[in-house]
Amino acid sequence: MTKLPDWEETLDDLSQRRERARAMGGPERLAKHHGKGKLDARGRIEYLLDPGSFREIGTMVGGETAADGIVVGSGLINGSPVMLGAEDFTTLAGSIGPGGNSKRYRIAELAVRDKIPLVMLLEGAGFRPTGGHYGRSPTDLLAQAQCSGRVPTVAAVLGPSAGHGALVAPVCDFRIMSDQGAIFTAGPPVVKESTGEDISKEDLGGPSVALPSGVIHNVGDSDEAVLDDIRRYLAYFPCSAWSYASQLPEDEETRPRQTPELVDIVSRDNRRIYDMRSVLDVIFDRPDWFEVQPRFGKAIICALAHLGGHPVAVVANQPQVLAGSIDADAADKAAHFITVADSFHLPIVFLADNPGMLPGSRSERSGVLRAGGRMFVAQTVASTVKLHVTLRKAYGFGSMVMSLLSFDGQGATFAYPGATMGAMSAAALSRASHAGEDLTTRLRDAELQASYRSAEHMGFDELIDPRETRDALLAALKRGLSSRQVAPEPVARIAIMP
Repeated sequence: MTKLPDWEETLDDLSQRRERARAMGGPERLAKHHGKGKLDARGRIEYLLDPGSFREIGTMVGGETAADGIVVGSGLINGSPVMLGAEDFTTLAGSIGPGGNSKRYRIAELAVRDKIPLVMLLEGAGFRPTGGHYGRSPTDLLAQAQCSGRVPTVAAVLGPSAGHGALVAPVCDFRIMSDQGAIFTAGPPVVKESTGEDISKEDLGGPSVALPSGVIHNVGDSDEAVLDDIRRYLAYFPCSAWSYASQLPEDEETRPRQTPELVDIVSRDNRRIYDMRSVLDVIFDRPDWFEVQPRFGKAIICALAHLGGHPVAVVANQPQVLAGSIDADAADKAAHFITVADSFHLPIVFLADNPGMLPGSRSERSGVLRAGGRMFVAQTVASTVKLHVTLRKAYGFGSMVMSLLSFDGQGATFAYPGATMGAMSAAALSRASHAGEDLTTRLRDAELQASYRSAEHMGFDELIDPRETRDALLAALKRGLSSRQVAPEPVARIAIMP
């Protein structure tokens, strides 16, 4: 090795300081962490990023406190640059000190400036109880809020996440946790002290709580599974709202094709249940589309997929749940998903098969009208390419939130022949009006003819054979994408969400 007499001592000192930072909480704490089946903060970064691409910043922050409890920097995911931070639970429980707070602010600031995604890997105790305060020092959440709608943001909860650190997750577009994750305003000791409630961290904010509440979208059974899903999720998005998502190379999966399977999957009998996931498997390029929030608001499926190689967002009713009726959770989920998709210019494909919004006292108490209004506003103000298919039925407000509304900026609207629509089903109208047998029969016949009457008055662009579904959507998508003749910009939003 070449002797560097003027530099040797200085560079040795730098190397030693780096090694201290990279040692995190030390061998014993790391061994305990690994013993729970978890990756440490640096191991998570190494697993998530493309090999050898991580470039750390703020390594020396914290002095004797290794990296001040959070490892941050830049790297590549699927060949595209990202900014990321990983809380180090082995160092002061991943708590946030002044230096760590500045690091968190810096990577969010750089994500917006450089127009690249921000990924946060969370496992920490919130602000560090130092007895002092941070005054007007920059808080990371201010910078993270500036990311919203401009660059994709992802949070992974890979252990207990409390207080200020936990707030990072709900501010992100996509939130995922491991089965060892837990997220809460304050941990069990604080809860016990302030309310007297004795509760475990799992029961306070584990997957069984965070998924039904909607705070977390998806769950993985290990650190590795969560990190794999982050890579999958980001693969559908552009780097920022100033760009478009990349198209896959053309192959057998991306080319036009008939969909004869749909004739068997989608029965003409509205009372027969089928799994909408089977429809997605047939229509889109590959049956490996990515579902967002599969355990919440199950009456609607929100998914990321490819159509002709183009990334698209899918909002589809699920007849297997509540006969496809849209409840408050499903509408809230869809509203958020639509807003994220529109923010990053992903075309949205609506697949409608629902009898309307879910009625009943329990549904009303859950705020179904407010949630439905939120979904309606989200899809109405969406400026991206919107494509709609009514497969069997779409009634009342349930059709409008699924983008079946004339002059609403859709790129294309299709329906299968025999699809039924209107204010309510013939059966419901008969019961509501106490109709006799003759009138009930006439109402049912009128319902069955509804798709033809609507088509005669341009209620749809076209009635299509189910076997033409993929080709019709693909042709409409390609036509809609021709509007991309100027550089994209972040979406300007003026509507107030209900």
